[in-house]
Amino acid sequence: MGVKQALRAIDAFPRAEEHLLQKTKFGAFVSIVGLLIMVTLFLHELSYYLNIYTVHQMSVDSRRGENLPIHINMTFPSLPCDGSQYSLLARLINLFFLVVLSVDAIDMSGKHEVDLDTNIWKLRLNSDGHITGTEYLSDLVEKEHEVHKHDAHKEHHEDSDKIHLQGIDEESQNMIKKVKQALADGEGCRVYGILDVQRVAGNFHLSVHGMNIFVAQMIFEKSTHVNVSHIIHDLSFGPKYPGIHNPLDGTSRILRGSSGTFKYYIKVVPTEYRYISKEVSPTNQFSVTEYFSPIHDFERTWPAVYFLYDLSPITVTIREERRSFLHFITRLCAVLGGTFALTGLPLILRCMI
Repeated sequence: MGVKQALRAIDAFPRAEEHLLQKTKFGAFVSIVGLLIMVTLFLHELSYYLNIYTVHQMSVDSRRGENLPIHINMTFPSLPCDGSQYSLLARLINLFFLVVLSVDAIDMSGKHEVDLDTNIWKLRLNSDGHITGTEYLSDLVEKEHEVHKHDAHKEHHEDSDKIHLQGIDEESQNMIKKVKQALADGEGCRVYGILDVQRVAGNFHLSVHGMNIFVAQMIFEKSTHVNVSHIIHDLSFGPKYPGIHNPLDGTSRILRGSSGTFKYYIKVVPTEYRYISKEVSPTNQFSVTEYFSPIHDFERTWPAVYFLYDLSPITVTIREERRSFLHFITRLCAVLGGTFALTGLPLILRCMI
């Protein structure tokens, strides 16, 4: 027995003679259907191979000494924030805070910052929600500090003091009238920017706590008239990555005929997103629960919107990966081979019948 004959003996796919083959319309129909199925499955497997998937891993958070960036973008439709029309003289008696929402932050280390002015912007909104003006808070605060410094070095006499105080009183009344008019016109305020806080548990809140209590009573009469209705357009604790879901985005809390304090309890989870290009993006994701406490006429507390956050000790690492080419070939052979085998069954059954 020669080598060729030996090879023919182990042939698993013997070829039938031409006169034994019979082509039918039914066989052609089955072949076309099988071919369409195989093309469809091939495209599906190719798409499955090219798509990037993510793998989640958890480990103990070992980051230290870093700051926590908080991105905020909120609208207060019932609180005005027009500070550009107010004179520097009015700011000497804290009237600057009448119309600018105070952004305060407190953490567990004992650090308390009032009216954070780092990268914070405010937009004046009319009753229709359209933007009518913009200001950069840190610039206004700097001007206010310059006024205080200039006033501290100024010499005072009794007569000039009386005139100065009378001027402040008159200016105060004018400013209060303007704020009341802004409230009557339905002006709102949009606050957005980035807060850079220490990486420890704490809270930040937006409120009118920064204004003088007596002036606040002259404007709002009582705390129940302060409407802290708000819309959260964006609240995040770091850069966004593909697939992230910030649960407070698009949240709207509108009060009608009542007032109170909103509290959002946030659990921040440190996260690292590793792109397939080896780029690493440190960020954070979070979960949240909320609580609303109504304020009654006899209470002395003022409404506010609190965000109380705590950090998880566990870091989540999300890594992008792509399936191997060998895995793609294995699945492709299994799918196409199985489809080819199944398309032959109808022909076998037809011949048996």
